[in-house]
Amino acid sequence: MGTAGARTDATVGERRQLINVAYRLLGSLAEAEDAVQEAYARWYALPRGRQEEIASPGAWLTTVTGRVCLDVLGSARARRERYVGAWLPDPLPAHAERDRGHGADPADQLVLDESVTMAFLVVLESMTPAERVAFVLHDVFRYPFAEIAGILGRTPAACKQLAASGRRRVRDARVQAAPAVQADVVRQVKAAWETKDIAALVDLLDPAAVMTADGGGLVGAVLRPVEGGARIAQYMVAIADKAPGLELLERSVNGVPGLVARRDGAVMTVAAFDVAEGRVSRIWAVRNPEKLRPWVG
Repeated sequence: MGTAGARTDATVGERRQLINVAYRLLGSLAEAEDAVQEAYARWYALPRGRQEEIASPGAWLTTVTGRVCLDVLGSARARRERYVGAWLPDPLPAHAERDRGHGADPADQLVLDESVTMAFLVVLESMTPAERVAFVLHDVFRYPFAEIAGILGRTPAACKQLAASGRRRVRDARVQAAPAVQADVVRQVKAAWETKDIAALVDLLDPAAVMTADGGGLVGAVLRPVEGGARIAQYMVAIADKAPGLELLERSVNGVPGLVARRDGAVMTVAAFDVAEGRVSRIWAVRNPEKLRPWVG
């Protein structure tokens, strides 16, 4: 009885790691939670004797979670084609800024590091499901290819090639600016946006900058990316004109400096930025209220 109880406690203790794996694989808090719940459901469905035969319940749960995520990724492309407008990963607030009254867990479990920045997650979205699983599990979580092979149903050598392909995609992406530099640029963007200074915004934006918004069809948001610094600046000022009383706050978004727009105390938009050479090259604006639930108003 004691041994069984200890093993149950051990599997419960794996939840934090599993949520971190699943979020990086899926980019969605809700889908990550569902994947982990499914893995636990399969564990508890095993006969007691089978559970006792498994040397490492944590490794077993990770393997099952990986397989569930692989299945979800396989169907995600079709589901996201039906999504209204652009689909972006869920933005994550800093631990102290989470709304614990609206189901912030599993966000509470997430470790915020360079592997959850919006820029990194967007690159992960460009990978095939197999590349993403191989790369994330090996390069981020240091799982051996022999274990990844069991998830993907491929040889360790094939999994090594998949991870290398994913690594090249990450390497080819622009390197994120240092946090201090990003914070300074974001602060200047906030000031220019608040004063509706188009010229200042244009100066802060790369001429080839791209802004992508995610409203999910639930709130107003531009359906296609806005391209070009001048067009983005005009769009930002137009938003400010249409939303009197909009308050901009400097906040950590997925572990790096970003902005939160709120109105009447409610969070309306969470914006993440990619900064290179002192200018904003990408803006990801998440407006879908279902993705903003962990954020404090």
